[in-house]
Amino acid sequence: MTIETNTIFRNGYVFWAALVGAVVTAGFVLSQTLTIGSAAFNTTNLGIFWGLPIVVYDYFLLTSTGLVFIASLSLVFGLRQFDPIVKRCVWLALAGLVGAVAVLFMELAHPIRALLLTPLNLQFQSPLFWKILLVALYTILLLGLILRLQTVTEVQQAKVVGSLTLLVAIGIALVAGSVYGLMAMRPLWFGGEVPVVFLIESLVGGFAFAIFFTYLAYGFSTRNMPLDLQVLFGGNFGRLFAVVIGLHLLLHAGRAVTGLYSNAEGLQVWQYIVGQPLWHVGFWGGIVAPLVLMGIAGFRQSPVAQILAAVLVMVGLFIARYEFIIGGQMVPLFKGSWAPDLLAYAPSVTEWALLLAGIFVANVVNAFGEWKLDLEDDTPLVDDRLEQPAE
Repeated sequence: MTIETNTIFRNGYVFWAALVGAVVTAGFVLSQTLTIGSAAFNTTNLGIFWGLPIVVYDYFLLTSTGLVFIASLSLVFGLRQFDPIVKRCVWLALAGLVGAVAVLFMELAHPIRALLLTPLNLQFQSPLFWKILLVALYTILLLGLILRLQTVTEVQQAKVVGSLTLLVAIGIALVAGSVYGLMAMRPLWFGGEVPVVFLIESLVGGFAFAIFFTYLAYGFSTRNMPLDLQVLFGGNFGRLFAVVIGLHLLLHAGRAVTGLYSNAEGLQVWQYIVGQPLWHVGFWGGIVAPLVLMGIAGFRQSPVAQILAAVLVMVGLFIARYEFIIGGQMVPLFKGSWAPDLLAYAPSVTEWALLLAGIFVANVVNAFGEWKLDLEDDTPLVDDRLEQPAE
């Protein structure tokens, strides 16, 4: 069953608006990097080497893999009630991937050189080596999966490509966590649990983006949605969203408590992080509040509560990623008279513009898919595919 999506998508309004935003913001970033160079970014040689661009890159990349995880519930594991969300999740995954790569390329002085030389250096012990190879393979598989989904009558016919894409997506999330978790010189990053944290945060972000952009596609109105999609969002989708938010809460709170309790050198940065208002906004507003909204059945079945929870989670995840990456670099590697107790960092105007550019680029891709492609599940409704929402 196919129901037309929002008029602003069908007429290409969102696509053209996002394209204008991408051209303006990307043009500003490129003009800054070409005229000012690395000074356009507020990273320093004192120890803050990775700034907001890396935060944005990892945020979009992990969201992309999380969307593939959700699509695999139907594609790989055969849970047919998730069929209505598969095509949109896979296309959103491509949009997130393009946004991530665009941000990284605009931040790097020589992106093509870095893209070619990093794998050719054959540094097999470096997680970054494997991350680049996995992202390249992920891109090819994701494009193949999209093509397959556009040419089959049922999403289950893309199971083989979907399974391969899922395995690579899991590998990217785990390796991305290992990039940080294997750095013993960075106490806040170091730990075997970090890849698992990245995996959970990837899944949480996938649910949030799937909910928000699906509602956006239908003009934030359930009346425009197909019946099977309404049933899905009112049933298992909301329950699973609550579960993964709960897991994220446990992991996030556990790391903070451990950091505050420990007297190990370098973990004193946790006292600074938790003492900042931003941490509380991300924790209480971006984790606890959405968990309440999705954990209570009366709220969970409300479209307004679902959209609000999705937005709060998206913001909370970005804050958590920012605090993790920047906070992990605030303790100087080599203390001396040249470095204060904790290093300071604030994103520059160029870095904020780069964030906007990444958002616009990702939305250009997403809006094009909503405008020109069939992102709906055309499989006829079957009663046993549906699970009625709880009363």
